[in-house]
Amino acid sequence: MTTLETTILGIIFENPFILASAPPTASIESIDKAFDLGWGGAVLKTISPENLEMKEASPRFTTLEFSHKTIGFQNIELLSHKKIADWCDGIKYLKEKHPTKVIIASIMAPVERSAWQSLVLQLNETPIDAFELNFSCPHGMPEKNIGMAIGTSAEISILITSWVREVAKKPFFVKLTPNITDITSIAKAVEIAGANGISAINTVQGFMGIDLETLEPKLNIDGKTTYGGCSGAFVKPIGLKCVSQIRKSSNLPILGIGGISTWEDAAEYIMVGSNAVQVCTGVMLNGYGIIDNLKNGLLEYMESKNFETIEDMRNLIVNKITTHESLNKIDISYPNIDKDKCVKCGKCAQICSESGHKAMKMTRDGIEVLKNKCEGCSLCKYVCPKSAIYMSCSKITTA
Repeated sequence: MTTLETTILGIIFENPFILASAPPTASIESIDKAFDLGWGGAVLKTISPENLEMKEASPRFTTLEFSHKTIGFQNIELLSHKKIADWCDGIKYLKEKHPTKVIIASIMAPVERSAWQSLVLQLNETPIDAFELNFSCPHGMPEKNIGMAIGTSAEISILITSWVREVAKKPFFVKLTPNITDITSIAKAVEIAGANGISAINTVQGFMGIDLETLEPKLNIDGKTTYGGCSGAFVKPIGLKCVSQIRKSSNLPILGIGGISTWEDAAEYIMVGSNAVQVCTGVMLNGYGIIDNLKNGLLEYMESKNFETIEDMRNLIVNKITTHESLNKIDISYPNIDKDKCVKCGKCAQICSESGHKAMKMTRDGIEVLKNKCEGCSLCKYVCPKSAIYMSCSKITTA
């Protein structure tokens, strides 16, 4: 029997879909609703010491559009404004009502042993299932030498992880930033220091653009702006890269994050090493109700491929990701033209002439591929408006 249930660090997840620490998990009422709809778990919006000053800017969100579709999202929102006592009461309420749901407490504090351990000690007494250490917020917090400022320093990451290890009664994940040259260096550091798992990735620091009519930044706060955390579909390739890199260098459980809004996205993250996935932007743009398509789609896919569990599909692609040096550079994939689909528009020949190897030409009978010039780059396939080009490999043999 195919099942979405999976176990991570001894914690049973009824399905691998978890709400990420973000606006959708900012209130107990919201999380309660999400659990009613079928989400497997939630990471609470990051809890911090109550003396940590946080003042929000308004507005604090903007989007990146392409062909009338939102492919990117930028935010500069800070951490939770709730008091720790309120979160503690809320966690107890949620666990009593939803005993099978997974609750993970995200925490962040200045680089002080007492500050981190105080948060852990208070939340230890609640029925949370795990902690998530936020070493990765890319806006607002780095200016206070926390957030991403922690996660780009192996030394500080080790220090705080060891402090939490001393007092935590629950397992904990460390949430890493992609805004670093080598994410595996931090993953290895926190693993050595005692982390039980990794969450990756937090948002990518960026600048979403300019309104060319008003001559103002798209995220406009009284004529000013700042760099913020970018998420959504366009960061998925970065998230997949980071998760696969971490999986190649560590055996710790990974909660994959970054541009996940469909079951297909989730399946890809699992195949590069994630044990479960977190979702944020997809919910912010479309609501908690996307959980039905996520669960049903992934379950149907698993059944079609004869995967009985999440573990059966996990890591399937990791070993296929290699170095450029190791790739096959002998055999060539040549374009083939589906004449039933080709409308003889000539775009492939034009682009090949201007950005390729001048290996296609238009004839009375349609497109002809000049194999003596073609290097198999596949650009023609992706510019064809009718999907009439497919690539097939020609094996090069030697006598």
